[in-house]
Amino acid sequence: MANQKKYGNILKSGLLDDNPVLIQVIGICSTLAVTNLCMNSLVMGLALSFVTGCSSFLISLLRNVTPKHIRMMVQVFIIAFFVIIVDIFLRAYMPEMSKTLGPYVGLIITNCIIMGRAEAFAISNDPISSFIDGISSGLGYTLVLVSIAIIRELLGFGSIFGFRIMPQSFVPWTMMVMPPAAFFILPIIMWIANNHLKSEKGDAK
Repeated sequence: MANQKKYGNILKSGLLDDNPVLIQVIGICSTLAVTNLCMNSLVMGLALSFVTGCSSFLISLLRNVTPKHIRMMVQVFIIAFFVIIVDIFLRAYMPEMSKTLGPYVGLIITNCIIMGRAEAFAISNDPISSFIDGISSGLGYTLVLVSIAIIRELLGFGSIFGFRIMPQSFVPWTMMVMPPAAFFILPIIMWIANNHLKSEKGDAK
């Protein structure tokens, strides 16, 4: 029961209370780059969740036998290993998506969220907790990506996940298809999320 509560708190932290994008403000580059379509955002988010969860688990598992002076090198190697797995999977089973996401899949290795969770959590916690922490941070990242993508795809293409939502008479907002649109939408979502968390803390007091 205690473990379930602990894991629940870790999951809630990654998704909401300590969301890597909304609260920690990391992983912003890819958040802005791949959010023009919902499917792109979902695949990118799930890929990062897989890499973050698995790398955190393995880093935690090896934390007591990894020499301190090469710790960072080992972490990067582990992260790169799982990124390669994701890249091979997309090339084999989702070739069009692999082409669409292009270099952003390879750049997962440089995403601050993964190394941040490794250093802030995995090196000082057990493997299961680290795995859940990594997955929750990845899902928190995915949640933000898809939220931005829903707005951009709806207003830029009139659809959500490729399904037409807007009437035929709808005139697409060209700006929403362009990268700068994310610069406007993300701060609004961050402002709403931070205000909501502040009001929750105020009510708790």
